[in-house]
Amino acid sequence: MLTWSPELAQNGQPRYVEIADAIARDIRSGILAPGGRLPPQRRLAERLGLDFTTVSRAYSEARSRGLVESHVGRGTFVRAEAAPAPVPAADPRRAREQDLAMNLPPEPADPELLAAMREGLAAISANLVPLLRYQSPTGAEQDRAAALSWLSQRGMVPNLDRIAITPGAHVAMSAILSALAGPGDAVLSESVTYPGLRSIAAKLRLDLVGLPEDAAGILPDALEAAIRERAPKALYLNPTLRNPTTATIPAERRTEIAAVLLRHGLPLIEDDAYGFIPPSPPAPIATLAPALTWHIGGLAKCIGAGLRLAYTIAPDSRAAYLLGQSIRTLAVMPSAVTAALATRWIEDGTADRIRRFIRAETAARQALAAEILTGLSYEGDRAAFNLWLRLPEGAGRAELMGRMAGRDIGLMPSDAFTVAGPPGEYLRVCLGGAISRDRLRDGLLFMANTLSGQAWLG
Repeated sequence: MLTWSPELAQNGQPRYVEIADAIARDIRSGILAPGGRLPPQRRLAERLGLDFTTVSRAYSEARSRGLVESHVGRGTFVRAEAAPAPVPAADPRRAREQDLAMNLPPEPADPELLAAMREGLAAISANLVPLLRYQSPTGAEQDRAAALSWLSQRGMVPNLDRIAITPGAHVAMSAILSALAGPGDAVLSESVTYPGLRSIAAKLRLDLVGLPEDAAGILPDALEAAIRERAPKALYLNPTLRNPTTATIPAERRTEIAAVLLRHGLPLIEDDAYGFIPPSPPAPIATLAPALTWHIGGLAKCIGAGLRLAYTIAPDSRAAYLLGQSIRTLAVMPSAVTAALATRWIEDGTADRIRRFIRAETAARQALAAEILTGLSYEGDRAAFNLWLRLPEGAGRAELMGRMAGRDIGLMPSDAFTVAGPPGEYLRVCLGGAISRDRLRDGLLFMANTLSGQAWLG
């Protein structure tokens, strides 16, 4: 304990409060054990480059919270019954620094790219008033034309009247499933899938059925059997860099799946959230079965989640119109402002620059994870924002997540993704959310050390 050196939040609070908060946090996480002695105040002040008075006030603050007790001539110790008082919610900027829970793309940091992004925002603000008016529920024609240009990079060139601008992929899925299925109807998916699908299915009271799969994806024979036995209304797939397993269905299996769908006329909801990230991904299933496929090309992962936009291709113009009516009910319309910004970035090349940055930074973060997590078993892809980590035998998932939470580092357990069968002992570890590679390194090192036993036993 005498070597303890707190990691200060630098969140604008007085330094003595930050030190007291760090004591509370490290007690919760087990870094500071009951009865352990804290460093002498003068030594900690020198270590942190602070004056003695600041550290003295910090220890006094910790005593007032019931965290520590001091004995003249002996020092300051963590109380055996230390019960940290409730503290204010973490500063979201702080939580973002080492975030391993949210599957976000890395944020651009290059000054030239950021300047181009700001220029696009300034350009649309020059004609802002029309963007504050109500728009078509499927988006303005200029924005749908930009969507067509963007989607053509994935080999799709549908008629413009089949394209709808939707307020994010999640809303698109909700609208499509609302149109295709009703309470009690079966919808098929992978056995481990996007948790948003599970929440939508629960809200709509749909029967979500997970299909058996192998390394290449869902089994065509199992799909055929489920269609005969369950009479499903749709199949949902996230075929490229699937969240959370990072698996990509290869071209041959996509062709086999499309053949089954065409044979039975079963609609497909193809969630292509990550399809723009790999340099050479397989063609979308929508190119094989366009008359059955609702293809959702979200911008959250390839540009930025805050845009809340997805470019959705309906099977035909009538289906696109019905999707628009469903969007009108759910959200009235997509944001004209963010749709115009996305259009600007697509037209001037900024969107592609953002995507190239995300691709390169993601590969660098995957390489960093591979360096740190040597010896641990996980599934990953150099273009994926996350890892699918198998817990070592005997490792307690709840204890690991508790220790990580004590450092403001979140993880997602396999339960959140499992549709069929017992959840395996996996965790989704996201690499894109951390604010920098250095902060990602810190989070991954803490997790790796904890799993290896260096921090596990306290």
